Amino acid sequence: MNIKNNLIRVSGAIVFKDQHGRRPFLLVKLGDEDKWEIPKVTARKGESSVRAAIRMMGELAGINARILEEAGRGGGTATINGRTIPQKLYYYLMVQRAASEVIGFEKYAWFDYERAYKMLSLKREKDMLRQAKYILKKWEKEKPKDL
Repeated sequence: MNIKNNLIRVSGAIVFKDQHGRRPFLLVKLGDEDKWEIPKVTARKGESSVRAAIRMMGELAGINARILEEAGRGGGTATINGRTIPQKLYYYLMVQRAASEVIGFEKYAWFDYERAYKMLSLKREKDMLRQAKYILKKWEKEKPKDL
């Protein structure tokens, strides 16, 4: 874990895939948690938040994904060894290019936007998904052949 200047950088991947005219989004459950969330990873020392998101999708999800645009940023805190450390969260809208077996997430599923929005429990993540949907609509209008 990279704690730079007492700050943890976390990358979130709002990943969608083109599937017969539909665009489902990937959500994951961690451990025994009962809530679905956007996949996130802590950036390693010297690693950018962009690179961390791409690495996570490749290593944990077996997904080759391309970042379309940053969906948003947020702040928070994490408690590590009894210390509260500030977090900077970066969320990226990503499109799946190719995929193999998902091995790094115990539970994962693809949901259409409305269902994904309802499944998320954190307001910040709902806001980021909403922003990602807005960005995706903008991309579709500007570059429909590029996705």
